[in-house]
Amino acid sequence: MKLSNKNLSNKDLKRLLLDASVTSIVKEIDHASPERSYLIFNLLPTNKADKVFNLIEPVSQANILKEIDTKKALVILEEMEPDDRARLFEELPEDKSSQLLKRLSAKERRATSLLLQYPAETAGRIMSPFFVSLRANMSVEQALTKVRAEGREAETIYMLPVVDDSYSLQGVVELEELVMATPNQLIENLMHKGAKCFSVNDDQEKVARYIQSTDALAVPIVEEPGRVVGIVTIDDAMDIMEDEETEDMFRAGASGTLGKPYLSVPVFRLLQIRVIWLAFLAIAGTLTVKVLNIFESTLNEVIVLSLFIPLLIGIGGNTGAQSATTIVRALAVEDVRVSDFFVIASREMLVGILLGLTLGTFAYIVVYFAFQQNIVLIVSLSLVAICTLAALTGSLMPILARVLNLDPAVVSAPFVSTIIDATGLLVYFLIAQMILQF
Repeated sequence: MKLSNKNLSNKDLKRLLLDASVTSIVKEIDHASPERSYLIFNLLPTNKADKVFNLIEPVSQANILKEIDTKKALVILEEMEPDDRARLFEELPEDKSSQLLKRLSAKERRATSLLLQYPAETAGRIMSPFFVSLRANMSVEQALTKVRAEGREAETIYMLPVVDDSYSLQGVVELEELVMATPNQLIENLMHKGAKCFSVNDDQEKVARYIQSTDALAVPIVEEPGRVVGIVTIDDAMDIMEDEETEDMFRAGASGTLGKPYLSVPVFRLLQIRVIWLAFLAIAGTLTVKVLNIFESTLNEVIVLSLFIPLLIGIGGNTGAQSATTIVRALAVEDVRVSDFFVIASREMLVGILLGLTLGTFAYIVVYFAFQQNIVLIVSLSLVAICTLAALTGSLMPILARVLNLDPAVVSAPFVSTIIDATGLLVYFLIAQMILQF
């Protein structure tokens, strides 16, 4: 018997849940309907229910909280980390989240309210306000005593901010360094004074990428003028990276983001997030129709030119999409910056020329035996020009988007392909007119 079997009796399902791993239960709840999610959760033993609830998606958590009684919901919420609780409250109706927030303990209510005051997708929204701070004039022995006293309430004790009386950041100490030091050493001599910190208003992806690239266990989050108010840990950073990369993948496919598991998204919502992009691309695609209309007389004179249109716009679109995808990813991981504009342009133009020459030479050899020499020359030269134009356009559009404070992923593959279709055709017909001397 499997958990996914919807014909199981409650008794059989409960017996299966006793032996099932937490991971398998989490997957089943995240893929189940709201009603079945609640049923599975309600049959879980208490010790397993808490672990499962903390691992399921926020939308699944919200579906369960809507069904269980308020007393049980408050017990669950009290055990959650403030950043996870804030993420869950975003999925609940405003009246429900307000009701639950008011009934939390004073400590948890203050922590959650602090996070909810910051905009979504900022460092302030995802930080944990529970951390152990040290003073520079403490000895290692005093510091360890404080860690033992306060560590259970903290998000992590592996990175410890060092602050002054006004909680301004002085540096950070890692637990490993603390444990390995002699008891009478001063924190001032152990701490890293140039430690990186982020503002509560910094983008969450910026913080997550820093943690990912440096293997940091956590980073301090500060308010002006440098007062430490929380930390972001590596586990939160990995969750953010997964969300951000999923978002970029959706946008690269010319679709809006779901923001929750696929099966929990209504069909109408799927329609909504796709149709807007497709309508926009359809409007942009009218450029291709316009180009064909302008050069209708050329096509009427040399019908054979129409045979190569799918080949040329297909290669141009794919070349532009490859270039755009490469630069979008490079921007995301900070391999390149906007200031590298001219370097990127020159590199991608060279790549485009080489691609065009390679494909153009191959096309010349293949097409030569079936068509007139002037047609062969038109196709080959068009491939060189279109590949160069596509590679250059595909690489520069994401940078232009970044300058305009837009998400570079928005102008990736489908959008670039649509633009290249129209410009590629324009280049093709202009070359044809020049060679055929219309």
